[in-house]
Amino acid sequence: YQAKIEDIIPDGTVVDSGQYVARLDQTEITNRIKDEETNLEKYQSQLIKTKLDTSLELRNARDELINLKYNLEEKRITLEQSKYEPPATIRQVEIELEKGERALTQATQNYNLRLEKAIANMNEVTAEYNKAERKLTQMLDILKQFTVTAPKSGMVVYRRNWDGSKMGVGATVNAWDPVVAELPDLSEMISKTYVNEIDISKVQAGQSVRIGIDAFPEKEFTGKVTEVANIGEQLQGTNAKVFEVKVLIHEFDSILRPAMTTKNTILTAIIDSVLFIPLEAIFNNDSMTFVYSRNGSLAKQQVVLGLSNYNEIIVKEGLTIEDEVLLLAPENDENLDLITLSPEVLKKYEEKEVETEKKDEPDPNAKRDSIRKMMEGKGKIRLRKGDKPSGERTRKPTH
Repeated sequence: YQAKIEDIIPDGTVVDSGQYVARLDQTEITNRIKDEETNLEKYQSQLIKTKLDTSLELRNARDELINLKYNLEEKRITLEQSKYEPPATIRQVEIELEKGERALTQATQNYNLRLEKAIANMNEVTAEYNKAERKLTQMLDILKQFTVTAPKSGMVVYRRNWDGSKMGVGATVNAWDPVVAELPDLSEMISKTYVNEIDISKVQAGQSVRIGIDAFPEKEFTGKVTEVANIGEQLQGTNAKVFEVKVLIHEFDSILRPAMTTKNTILTAIIDSVLFIPLEAIFNNDSMTFVYSRNGSLAKQQVVLGLSNYNEIIVKEGLTIEDEVLLLAPENDENLDLITLSPEVLKKYEEKEVETEKKDEPDPNAKRDSIRKMMEGKGKIRLRKGDKPSGERTRKPTH
């Protein structure tokens, strides 16, 4: 069966168990119920007629048997009274008696056959009647389900179609998927996010998470990673391969609603006493990473970088806490002096990097069950080469 949603309470309404939720269009089911009622009346009339016909037919057959028995009894009396008659007369009476006995036997057999046939006819008509009655009862039970009530307390969340649209008034509900809305358990909320494959090895289940809500920037919640997908997928609308991550939110707040957009920051490491600057302050050319540093005069300063998060990056060498760095490239930057690091310093960090790569080389058989952080539906805006907005924004390194 198919039916359209005729009425439904607003999306996001909190309901109690047994409370009205929606009503489906009853036009088609009502017409089918009328047809089934007509069929039931027809089979009921047929059942009554069959009972009457069977009763009349069997009564006539029983009367015939009784008459044959009386007739046979008369012939026996006649035979007894004719024992002094001539042999021919006696033989004639004997023949009549045998005919009567044979007629009674045949009539008895015919009656039994008629009785069996009548029972079969009654069973057939009764079965058709019961079938129609069950079908009508089933239709009436289905009609009751066209008024949808909440099986438990919760918040009504409209079901979504394959194209992402909400199943509101006018949407079609099928018998093989008879769901008009969902009632999620608001006491335990899950934030679902996707993480780029580049960062997949940096976090794992159990790590702490800070969760922000786009609709309420002033609110922040805590949680932990509970599940990490083992298989990546294509992020819709992009070429990025991502992994799904589920984060359990620890706190309960009435402002939280299903399908809200969240910002999830997963703590992959805590590092103390390091120098770090905003990611926007990092620039590079084909062979060097540098910043625009101002410590008296403005210059390009080569730097050695460390770990980063979504906003900042550690500077291992090249800056001090007193330096200022520009967040935007200045105009005519080709005229600025370039301050490079000594070969000894660069070699030291290159050797450390090689040792770290060997130490952290992943086991090829290990399960990739950890994830970096990523904002669902978010992205970073980068300047294209040659785009240099006017004005300067500076930032001091933070320790």
